[in-house]
Amino acid sequence: MGNRKSRQLPDHDIKVSFEFFPPKTEKMEEKLWEAVSRLAPLRPQFMDVTYGAGGSTRERTHEVVTRMLKETDIPPVAHLTCVGASKAEVNEVIEDYKAVGVKHIVALRGDPPGGVGTKFEPHPEGYESSIELIRGIKEIGDFTVFTAGYPETHPESPSEAADIDWLKRKVDAGADRIITQFFFENEDFLRYLDKVQAAGIDVPVTPGIYPVVNFKMAAKFATMTGARVPNWLAQRFDGLEGDLKTQGYVGAAICAEQVMGLVDEDVNEFHFYTLNRADLVFAICSMLGIKSGAG
Repeated sequence: MGNRKSRQLPDHDIKVSFEFFPPKTEKMEEKLWEAVSRLAPLRPQFMDVTYGAGGSTRERTHEVVTRMLKETDIPPVAHLTCVGASKAEVNEVIEDYKAVGVKHIVALRGDPPGGVGTKFEPHPEGYESSIELIRGIKEIGDFTVFTAGYPETHPESPSEAADIDWLKRKVDAGADRIITQFFFENEDFLRYLDKVQAAGIDVPVTPGIYPVVNFKMAAKFATMTGARVPNWLAQRFDGLEGDLKTQGYVGAAICAEQVMGLVDEDVNEFHFYTLNRADLVFAICSMLGIKSGAG
């Protein structure tokens, strides 16, 4: 599959980053900030905050990112989509981030308002694609722009080759880094790296890692994003449907196994989808040798 050692640092200097979602209730907000407080001392490269379907969490995303900027010394990264807003409205959000000092944005097209599987229709006065959005962000400010990669191909892509071509167009438009959708088979990610490299895409590619704490929910998310749920994964959770505590233990073991397998392939950066839960991610980072206050 090519020479992977040239892609990653050979000394296994592990770097991590964490993704959170904006809370909908006071209780969820408390849980979010407990997770941020627990994970920020691990010195992640950044902490990013997602953007709800149809821009439904725009204000909450902005509030969380702004608070992260004020209360931690970890760079916050704001998600931004093209959905349900004009260019003027999206640009206003970008200008607001620029004004408060946010320097990193994840630029995404976003899911169709009708849900996964329905046709995406851009706002009549909005950005039509993530490529246009990336260009727009770069025109407004000196942001580091992240974009999404799909080791198992985007669900709407006509082919694997078309998906890689679209990724290259996003990087050519100004994307500085790629964070992938989560996956459960490491070989899918490693093959993806080979294809990305063969296409001449030379920006960093960070694997997205999903620690499973609830298998039913994980399987649902996987279906929505086009990620495959292998039989062996389902079998490990078989019989644990009503036992979320044990599912968490099993999920931690599987996730640690996955990450350690990637470390053995000289992958040294990991992006964890935390689901606003700190304990499992904290434990996995500890197994990677990442301790509070390090760095």
